[in-house]
Amino acid sequence: MNALNNNTTHSCARPPDNTNNSHTMRLHLIAGYIEQIYLVEYPDKLLLLDGCSYNDVPHVLDFVENTLCRPRQDLKLVTVSHLHPDHAGGAHRLRRLVGCQIASLNKSGQWYQGASGLAMYSIDSVLAWYVAYRQRKPLKPLLYCPYLFPDYQLNDGDSLPGFTDWQVLDTHGHTDRDMSLWHPATGQVYVGDVLIKLRHKYVSPFPMYFVKHYYQSLQRIRALKPKYVLMAHGGRQAISDAEWDSILQNAPAQRRTVADTIKHKLLWRPKPKNEAG
Repeated sequence: MNALNNNTTHSCARPPDNTNNSHTMRLHLIAGYIEQIYLVEYPDKLLLLDGCSYNDVPHVLDFVENTLCRPRQDLKLVTVSHLHPDHAGGAHRLRRLVGCQIASLNKSGQWYQGASGLAMYSIDSVLAWYVAYRQRKPLKPLLYCPYLFPDYQLNDGDSLPGFTDWQVLDTHGHTDRDMSLWHPATGQVYVGDVLIKLRHKYVSPFPMYFVKHYYQSLQRIRALKPKYVLMAHGGRQAISDAEWDSILQNAPAQRRTVADTIKHKLLWRPKPKNEAG
């Protein structure tokens, strides 16, 4: 059935609450196109913790209407952790379809600004398709407006409008505007792409633009002593002190971007035999 059809009717079966949250908040994990999507349910409203992919929007609305048995207009706020396709691609589309508002970190200008920004936008879209290919997913539309026009631009330490139990954290490094969200009452922090879990290990995201700030962001998240870290790529994880030590020890020491990678490959030369070893 098409979840974008307001007239579609379904029988609803609510999922069990396995999140150990208080009765006023339930956290739902939705499998997105190439990322995990977190939808927070309250008795009178819904919060989406990131803007998902453009093609995830029907799936999110189907979950709201046909699993939670709630009107789509209960979705009041969508946050955007950063501007990559699987985190911002669905934000404007959701606002257009349900009338929700958008919140992001307060940063001047646009991430994909100017000719170089549009080139970066194209590269990031191709990288997202590559992730889909690696996950053996069919290629689906990912293109979206590269410019974000949020209703709220929030600063570090602010509370989310209408959801004051969530606190905004400036955790940039992956890009210049990475926003994490801390929920003190349940000890959970949503980090977007600040941290990724691949199989049995935690890794830093690619690209990486601001290495020093990224390390500081990791330290800040660890200092919260979160019970659970909510990752867009890796799910909901309890990270031990030993794992945090490893994460910080293996954090990148140098900037890593597509341009830097290409430059490194082009300038690489094999060592002469008398220098090898």
